[in-house]
Amino acid sequence: MKSMLLLAAGVLAALAAAAAGYRLGTGAWPARETLVAALMTTPEPVATPPAPAPKSERKILYYRNPMGLADTSPVPKKDWMGMDYMPVYEGEEADEGSVRVSPGKVQRAGVRSEEVAKRVLVRTIRAPGIVELDERRISVIALRFDGFIETVADVTTGTHVRKGDPLMTIYASDLLSTGAQLVIEEETGWRPVGPANRRTGRENELRAPVIGARRRLENMEVPKDYIDEIVRTRQVPNTIVWRAPRDGIVLERNAVEGMRAQAGEVLFRIADHSAVWVMAEVPESEIAALTVGQPVAVRARAHPGRDFQGQIGVVYPHLNKETRTVRVRIEMPNPDLALLPDMYADVEIAAGADREVVAVPDSAVIDSGKRQLVILDQGDGRFEPRAVKLGQHGNGYREVLEGVKAGDRVVTAANFLIDAESNLKAALKGFATEDEPAPQTDGGATAGADPGPDPSLGAEAKP
Repeated sequence: MKSMLLLAAGVLAALAAAAAGYRLGTGAWPARETLVAALMTTPEPVATPPAPAPKSERKILYYRNPMGLADTSPVPKKDWMGMDYMPVYEGEEADEGSVRVSPGKVQRAGVRSEEVAKRVLVRTIRAPGIVELDERRISVIALRFDGFIETVADVTTGTHVRKGDPLMTIYASDLLSTGAQLVIEEETGWRPVGPANRRTGRENELRAPVIGARRRLENMEVPKDYIDEIVRTRQVPNTIVWRAPRDGIVLERNAVEGMRAQAGEVLFRIADHSAVWVMAEVPESEIAALTVGQPVAVRARAHPGRDFQGQIGVVYPHLNKETRTVRVRIEMPNPDLALLPDMYADVEIAAGADREVVAVPDSAVIDSGKRQLVILDQGDGRFEPRAVKLGQHGNGYREVLEGVKAGDRVVTAANFLIDAESNLKAALKGFATEDEPAPQTDGGATAGADPGPDPSLGAEAKP
């Protein structure tokens, strides 16, 4: 038919060319008799391309149920829903424990696979945190003797003071008496006689030493410059200037001019802000990835776009049962005092292995709660579910301890569809009993399947 069409097309083209030439030569169109004569002339045969050689067809072993039910048919047929049974070609028999998916279905479902490889898994643990003072950098100013506060320096709560800055002036009778005793000791080179020595009355015991004045002043934590002034001038000052023991911010001021300060009463509380803590709440599931000394990046909400660097100092050994989190103390420098106590912060802790491990993409893992598995891509449309034992995770991958090895290919997309088909296949096999024969795959019909049309009737098999 195709050759006939080509022949007719060639004839019409020749007639059109002849008519056009006649028109150009004579100035008029050819008569009908002339065209009829041209039609009666046998044209040259038109060459047609050779037909392609027929492809060798694969042998169909049987037809299987399109829904995966355990019945087959030696001839084409439809199931009760009107769906055509699918042909199974030679060499396409599914292996035990695997499932076969046609190439068309693989393409429509968007099945993709990736090769298993060794990777270094690194992940970031994110947690909220609050800035707190370093407990080791807080100083309390209290007297070890009773006295009176003569004056207080221009220092209030929130004032930044440096080590050695004057805080207050104190008068105390104990300091005067002990200072006078120190002058006597320095002048004579001997210490006062003890009570027990007076009772004996012996000359060699009158000079028996007791606790010296210098040692008593040191026990009172009197500043060293006060003691040195007494020794140098041999005079006892009426008051003493109390100075800040460290750099820091005044957190509390209780000293008031003219007040009586009892021993042990807190007069000032000073905290050094040059280094602070960030207390983070890390989820219970991430505890195993925490170690002391891990680097930490902190972003304070008060300073967007700025990163502060620190490290884990302590992982507290107690779990918060309400939030299921563990407290982690992050120690970090704060030289410009940008981080203030009670600031909110976002913490990022770098965690992960320092060696390569066999890993698969997170999307390749099917986790049912009781088991974890991946779908192996065996090629030629064969897929096999494989149970795996998982380890740590990071960078979108999961470590595989058992189940697969480097070089295997796992399905990363549409694996749930393949797993569902595999589970359906396994479930249908469970319906088979000893009384019911297994489905035939050598061309014979399965028990219970439609045997097809009766050959004696001479009817053709319906599709």
